[in-house]
Amino acid sequence: MRPDTPAENVDHNAEAARLERAAGLYPEDAEHLLVQAAAHRELAGDRPGATTLYDRLLSSSESLDNPHLVRALKASNLWEYDHEAEARAIIEGIRAASPGHPAPWLIVAESLESHDELEAAEATFTQGLTLLLAGHTEAPQSTHSLFFGRHRVRRMLGAAHDEWDALADTLHSSTVSLDELHDPKRIWSLGSDNPAELQAEISRLRAELGAYREALSRPFPVAVLHWPEAELQELVSVYPVLATEYPSREEHLATIEESLRELAASGTPNLGIVTGTVPSYEAFAASESTSPADVSLLPQYATTLAARGRAVAWPPERGAGCWCVSGRVYEECHGAG
Repeated sequence: MRPDTPAENVDHNAEAARLERAAGLYPEDAEHLLVQAAAHRELAGDRPGATTLYDRLLSSSESLDNPHLVRALKASNLWEYDHEAEARAIIEGIRAASPGHPAPWLIVAESLESHDELEAAEATFTQGLTLLLAGHTEAPQSTHSLFFGRHRVRRMLGAAHDEWDALADTLHSSTVSLDELHDPKRIWSLGSDNPAELQAEISRLRAELGAYREALSRPFPVAVLHWPEAELQELVSVYPVLATEYPSREEHLATIEESLRELAASGTPNLGIVTGTVPSYEAFAASESTSPADVSLLPQYATTLAARGRAVAWPPERGAGCWCVSGRVYEECHGAG
């Protein structure tokens, strides 16, 4: 959710300005684009500018997909430039609202942790997990970062392992164990004069950062285009030449699943699906000064949707609905067999 780019390689103010312009061109994606722009403002040191963007989203007449996420990001940013009281008030409001998405819980808990509010951070991690795990027999992938954060804070507090700490260990895939990664004594290694100790700590930090990035950010280098039934009917009706690309709805869906399985088998990571609409596609064609009937435009459109944050991960999590929106779970629909 925050840009993962070395500061020395990016003009963060310029990137923020570019994203803000894109939000004006694509208002349906303004939430995602402005959150990214605000993150670049933060990285540039312009924290008041980032708050302005968060406020712009929260005051918009358009409903947000995840308003609690925007509020959590705003709170975290405010605390970093001495607006602690306002940040705390927002955090308490988020906890009271009990959002059903893990990202706000993660952000506010880590904000508390970064300001040495370890007991409050542990309570926030626990509260979020208690809510999000209700009705699940297995921990959804999206909650793993909360398990890891809770484990880290409890290690810093010196708390004995409980069931969720043990589960966090099983969910952790790095070669470096969570207990080692979250050992409070590691902080002393950073002040060591021994090159071997420093190198070992660097390796541990890299492993932890890699797991953190994987959990928070899912780039989609390959995103396959999906047309809902009504949109597909309209598309081939208005542009009959595309009927050769989409002979039928059933074949379209089968081709998506088959393509993604082949890509997964070849080792391609982080696969996604983007959903197209005819008005959006026509606007994209106009921006490219070409006709929507041009078949070669379809993959470019998919890539652009993914870049605008419209991709969802494939395959869906266990027990989640199928990507084709049939109403059935994935394992009983396109994930069968």
